Amino acid sequence: MKITFLGTGTSQGIPVIGCKCEVCSSVDYRDNRLRSSILVEIDGTHIVVDTGPDFRQQMLRERVDKLDAVLFTHAHKDHVAGLDDIRSFNFLQKKDMPIYATSHVLGRLKQEFSYIFEDSKYPGVPRVDTNPIENETFQINGIDIQPIEVMHYKLPVLGFRFGDFTYITDANHIAEEEKEKIKGSKILVLNALQKKSHISHFNLEEALELIEELKPEKGYLTHIGHFMGTHFAVSKELPENVEIAWDGLKLVI
Repeated sequence: MKITFLGTGTSQGIPVIGCKCEVCSSVDYRDNRLRSSILVEIDGTHIVVDTGPDFRQQMLRERVDKLDAVLFTHAHKDHVAGLDDIRSFNFLQKKDMPIYATSHVLGRLKQEFSYIFEDSKYPGVPRVDTNPIENETFQINGIDIQPIEVMHYKLPVLGFRFGDFTYITDANHIAEEEKEKIKGSKILVLNALQKKSHISHFNLEEALELIEELKPEKGYLTHIGHFMGTHFAVSKELPENVEIAWDGLKLVI
């Protein structure tokens, strides 16, 4: 299994428009963050989790020319706004793109991208095959995927476990029964927005406490905001088994 971090930033990305802070002015490439998303490659199957506003740029940067499915964590724009750009894969692969999300999120996508779902479609619009996710393991091309429900303030959001790898973004609370689904993961990716408390995201301290509780072999932090600090500075503060993920980082499990 190969994981590529397509983006590791929060909803505004880094640099933030108009900001001249130390992080947004950094010349360290690791401080430039597109909106959060990952590419998972398992036995020839390519799955993207979330198509944010930077989806096209991410696909071009990583030279992705094959995509088998898209999973959505939730319907916020920084996680779905790039859905239109799956058209390129429709043309390349000559088939509809399977997309997976909760029934609620699929309903929101039908509102936000109504032209995709109309009975009489305009020529060239994206073509999708919708698949509702229930709170149980499902398969894509024989690959088991375990959804994990977390809370983003009052909004349910899905994380996903692929074998020994678990990916969670946009969370500030995980129920005990959902934590059980994470335990045993060798790698846990968890959102950590900033150092100060936040109403809908784990901050750095909370994310580190949860990683310590769940005890993966390795933890990676994502969905990083510019108030966190520079990649270089924050990295020196982290436990040995935790790193800040950066755009383009690749893991092989």
